Amino acid sequence: MSYDFALKLAEAAVNKGHKVNIWFSGNAAGSVKAHQKHLKDYSTGEKHLKALIEKGVEICTCEACAVARGIQKPEGIEKVQWNAMHWYLAKIHASDRVLQIGGE
Repeated sequence: MSYDFALKLAEAAVNKGHKVNIWFSGNAAGSVKAHQKHLKDYSTGEKHLKALIEKGVEICTCEACAVARGIQKPEGIEKVQWNAMHWYLAKIHASDRVLQIGGE
């Protein structure tokens, strides 16, 4: 599943009234870096992530994963949370459904 499709799926779920949380880990942690250059064949989700946040989606990145990839919190997209695995586990525990996309 592509990154773009995953964001569109999240948006569709929100538009149908579902509560959506997004967790980025591993290489996906780089998705939260602000001001990435958008190229034709390489998506950046900053605009889409900001729109999802405005619709109430909680977005969080694994802080250790982001830092390991040279991304510091001040470089991140505004309102994206940075946390450890306990955030992810708490959201899974409180959820009716979980869709895991990707993973290393």
